[in-house]
Amino acid sequence: MTTSRREFLKIAGASALTLITFPVFPVGAKENVRIPGQDFTSAKPLTARRWAMAIDTSKCSKDCTDCIVACHAIHNVPDFGNPKDEVKWIWQEPFAAVFPDNQHAYSGQAIQKMRLPVLCNHCANPSCVRVCPTQATFKRPDGIVMMDYHRCIGCRLCMAGCPYGARSMNFHDPRPFIAKINPDFPTRTKGVVEKCNFCQERLAKGLLPACVLACKEKALVFGDLEDPLSDIRSLLKERFNLRRKAHLGTRPQIYYIV
Repeated sequence: MTTSRREFLKIAGASALTLITFPVFPVGAKENVRIPGQDFTSAKPLTARRWAMAIDTSKCSKDCTDCIVACHAIHNVPDFGNPKDEVKWIWQEPFAAVFPDNQHAYSGQAIQKMRLPVLCNHCANPSCVRVCPTQATFKRPDGIVMMDYHRCIGCRLCMAGCPYGARSMNFHDPRPFIAKINPDFPTRTKGVVEKCNFCQERLAKGLLPACVLACKEKALVFGDLEDPLSDIRSLLKERFNLRRKAHLGTRPQIYYIV
């Protein structure tokens, strides 16, 4: 039996339409089956007009370092094994060192023994951005103070300009000093400054900062400061809070609930 050219094209077109309209699945398979290695659902990023963090000191235990461990592991922070070369994104300081103007001889024992987590304050008026000669340090519209490691020339002017000691210099190649490299975050090189980035890479994936999720006591509250309905706004409205060296005019965006 012979088939004309016109009939052949009709049959081919109908077959193609069937494949497009009715995809073929294996027997017993569901239509929403996920093919390994192919994820077509994009995570909705977390966005804000002004990201900020509040730290409830009443919930923060001096012996707990979960936030530090989580942050440093995810961001490939090296451990050089000595204070001189220390690189840190989050660390702990005594209350007297964090708030020297609020410490006096009559402070309670609880305050005197308190050790607080400290990190980059992601200032609304960051001095580090102003002094950087290569624009390796810049502030995003949502308030996160970022670093472009490729632009950093290691001049350390940002370290001198930061009044909070929130930046660290890699005086050696950091990669041999990372216990387990996280392939999802870039490692740095010798001669590069680094600091906390508010987990901007996680926010882009719809995830909260690692330190916030790691804190079992829920002492860290992260959110949009310009959203009047956000948890952080409610907390700051209800509880007395302090900011580090706010008199310098940098407008730090880490708030300590006391």
